[in-house]
Amino acid sequence: MGARNCPETPRQKMINMMYIVLTAMLALNVAAEVLEAFRVVDASLTHTIKTVDMKNSQVYGSFEQKYAENPTRVQEWKTKADEVKEKTDSLISQIWNLKEELVYSSGGALIGDGVKLRPDDPSFINELTGDTIKIKKEDDLNSPSEMMITRNMAEYLKNDIIGYKEFLIGMINENDSELRETLLQELDTSDPRVKSREGGERKSWEVQHFDSKPLIAVLVLLTKIQIDIKNAESHVISYLYSQIDASSFKFNSLAAQVIADSKVVIQGDEFVAQIFLAAEDTAQSPEIYVNGQLLEMEGGKGIYRAAATEPGTFNWSGVIRYRTPEGIFQEYEFDHEYQVTEPSYTVAATKMNVFYLGVDNPITASIGSVPKENIRVEMTNGRIIERNDSLFVNPNDEDIQGRNTVVSLFATVGGAERFMGSTEWRVKMVPDPVAQIAGISGGDITRARLQVEDGVAAVLEDFDFDFKYTVTQFVLGVQNAEGYTSNFESNSNRFTQEQKNQFGRLAIGSYIFIDNIKALGDDGSTRDLDPIVFKIQ
Repeated sequence: MGARNCPETPRQKMINMMYIVLTAMLALNVAAEVLEAFRVVDASLTHTIKTVDMKNSQVYGSFEQKYAENPTRVQEWKTKADEVKEKTDSLISQIWNLKEELVYSSGGALIGDGVKLRPDDPSFINELTGDTIKIKKEDDLNSPSEMMITRNMAEYLKNDIIGYKEFLIGMINENDSELRETLLQELDTSDPRVKSREGGERKSWEVQHFDSKPLIAVLVLLTKIQIDIKNAESHVISYLYSQIDASSFKFNSLAAQVIADSKVVIQGDEFVAQIFLAAEDTAQSPEIYVNGQLLEMEGGKGIYRAAATEPGTFNWSGVIRYRTPEGIFQEYEFDHEYQVTEPSYTVAATKMNVFYLGVDNPITASIGSVPKENIRVEMTNGRIIERNDSLFVNPNDEDIQGRNTVVSLFATVGGAERFMGSTEWRVKMVPDPVAQIAGISGGDITRARLQVEDGVAAVLEDFDFDFKYTVTQFVLGVQNAEGYTSNFESNSNRFTQEQKNQFGRLAIGSYIFIDNIKALGDDGSTRDLDPIVFKIQ
């Protein structure tokens, strides 16, 4: 906002011109007519200051209303406006006090409450306390000069006006040169130019305005200074009020945004994400620079791409430049880093370090921080089975050297699938079981213990998979007292009645033999098991 929003009215121009003419006439003679003219000007100025004050009160009221609607948005500007009001009221009060002291020094006296006064009568002034002072010597030339020049009151006033002016200028944006120039003109306290035609005498601002001037003229001048201060206040608070909306960006698109600290969370840690509403102005896009390079924009967003050619930690920074509603670019800096790691993958068998034919071999497969759902596993010499969120390998053929069985991992990253690595595996047959009776595969056994057993079992020792063998036939050899052996067959895993009858005839120290043992596995294969021998105790 500049002076064009608070132009000088024709009335103010007329008042200023009248003041200049009347001041010049003082050099000739302080006639009664001149004093009367000053009274008229002062009355008009007094009316003007009330009008400006009323206008400013309306602006302060608007600040209060805006603040009630949106305290966060208005707080900064209302605080500044309150500071302007405080400084202005203080300086205006100081000038009122100066007027009172000038009138008292010229013989002025308090008027009682019962006296009826004509409104805006320049023969009287009102104190801030509400008392009324009668001006007795309007043409007094000595007292004003004594106070303002000899006692340096004009210099003190000048310094206060300069401080007030600098305070107001500090409230406005440096780019608003028009408003700055308006304030400099309204609160100008510079010394007048030397006029060679008038003898070239140099005068200060203080002498020019207050030396050898009649009291009424000095009072009129102080009233004019109060108006200038009020007008300056009006310009600045109107400017501050306009900044409530002018400094706010205009957006026409909203979208929910979620930024997670990490999309991968280790068990025991916590997942943390920031959720916010992002605003966007589709009518204009910001300028985004990364490492000094202007980014390509897509949908109002800058797209930063960097080839990850080698591992390590990489820093990247930049700035976002956005044009405000006032046409000024504001910059927002940012600084981030990212890590590039070599592809890391793991394929592990959870039970054995080889694959076995005929069983589902459980495995785990992982690729660094890639989510499980973005990983694909394939293999040669077999197939991958997924069941209940777990992976199993089911090989086709035996591969003792591990040359034909390869498990490969692929990861979907950035919308594209990439090969991450592979591992080779050996494939072996499920080992042969061991024949057992009563949980042992030979050695000493009592006749009583043998008589309560039901048959021969085929046991896989130290094998973690759920795989079973069942004996389908065996031959029992019993040695008699002469040292001869008789054989009795069974076509299952159970002892026949004839075999059990033989157990009752066994003598201590004799032997039994279990031979020709065959077992059928869960995979349908038949194995020939080693014979077992027991000595009767």
